[in-house]
Amino acid sequence: MNFNSLEFFIFLLITFFLYYLPFLKRFQLATVVGASFYFYAAADPWLLILLLFSIFWNASIVYLIQSPDFRSKRSILALGVVLNLTVLFFFKYSGLFAKTFLGSSGQGDLHWIFLIPLPIGISFYTFHGISMVVDFYRIGPEIFKEKVPYPNLILRSSLYINFFPQLVAGPIVKAKEFFPQIQPKYFKDIPWIQSAKILILGYFLKTVIADNLNDLTFVIDFPYNTHHSTFTLILLIFGYSAQIFADFAGYSLIAIGTAFLFGYKLPTNFNFPYISSSFSEFWRRWHISLSTWLRDYLYIPLGGNRKGNFRTYINLFLVMALGGLWHGAEWRYMVWGIGHGLLLLIERFFEQNIPFSLPGNRIVSFLRGGLVFLSVSLLWLLFRLPNFEVALQYLGLVKTNLNLATDWELCTFIIFFSIPVFLYHFYGWYKERSQNETNEKLSVIGYAFLLFLIVLNKGPSAAFIYFQF
Repeated sequence: MNFNSLEFFIFLLITFFLYYLPFLKRFQLATVVGASFYFYAAADPWLLILLLFSIFWNASIVYLIQSPDFRSKRSILALGVVLNLTVLFFFKYSGLFAKTFLGSSGQGDLHWIFLIPLPIGISFYTFHGISMVVDFYRIGPEIFKEKVPYPNLILRSSLYINFFPQLVAGPIVKAKEFFPQIQPKYFKDIPWIQSAKILILGYFLKTVIADNLNDLTFVIDFPYNTHHSTFTLILLIFGYSAQIFADFAGYSLIAIGTAFLFGYKLPTNFNFPYISSSFSEFWRRWHISLSTWLRDYLYIPLGGNRKGNFRTYINLFLVMALGGLWHGAEWRYMVWGIGHGLLLLIERFFEQNIPFSLPGNRIVSFLRGGLVFLSVSLLWLLFRLPNFEVALQYLGLVKTNLNLATDWELCTFIIFFSIPVFLYHFYGWYKERSQNETNEKLSVIGYAFLLFLIVLNKGPSAAFIYFQF
């Protein structure tokens, strides 16, 4: 059920109405949990079975962890993490490893591995399950002041793992941040203006920018790319950078705005990432909920930067490689993660070992930002193209297609729909450096104009890119 579909708007309206009905107040939690199960089952009811198992075993492990009479807490924590990772590996990565070691069609009795379905959102709700058992092990008493009865824990866990705005593509929410929010919600407390602004911006980025760019950037793929000039191919790289930002940031904003309507605050996921002047800054601004999850539940437990430079480099490299593979069951995603890991290592090495530093003026900052954006954009090719070899072939075409005629109509539309993304980032850059408060009248006019564009110039509907992860 796409956020930009009529079916979703009807679902949202009915759920919202039932959620705040006074005589259903005592069933408020059950209402949104039931709606979330329906939302997930709308894609494939059979996949609901795995989601239910995930909820029950994670809730059961948390129940044991918070039981004062249960002493093997570390062992049950390890079991919880292993269970979550095993399920993720089996459903998402068994086909990848079978294909790598057995060939594209499998051998003998192992062909069934290639028939295993990829449950929607499994990467996200598995990370929620791990966060849940780890957070309750670390700071359980701070989350629940007293032991929660098992049925109530099941219901709360269902909401945390299965909350429909962020179920299939994030943002990833830490258990310690979400569970304290599970309280009765009141219609009068809805932040209408904040929610409306976030939703309008999210739908604008998705339906006007990302969907229209998606209808243009398909020519990145082979064999279409062989017929386009060097200029067009370069422009397509930057156009896809704008598209993937608009698509995923749009989804995150819609999720955050929708959650506000039900009284829940989800974490900010994007903070103008393309104004970053370093690769480490980029990862503090891009997919923030994933970056912080990897930091808190993988990088720091591995030792972080506390055990010397060499160990820090290994930890960074490993986290980025695994973070890349988390995005998809194909080696190109790991190569993408390794690419970012190497950039972070090189940057860290230069910062620690070069005895001089360039002056921090605007020109230097601009040049560094350009290098970061160019590198990030080139690595996005691994998201758009089927494998590393095709990505290298694309870069080869950039060199060889100098004499081909440029499709100026295509280029004009790519520039037209990319400009708002870069204006949005310029606004973020200016906002971070300006002491001036936002003019509310101009803000209202601006959001009204975005709403007008959503209605007027909505692109052909396309699934969110991160749904595949």
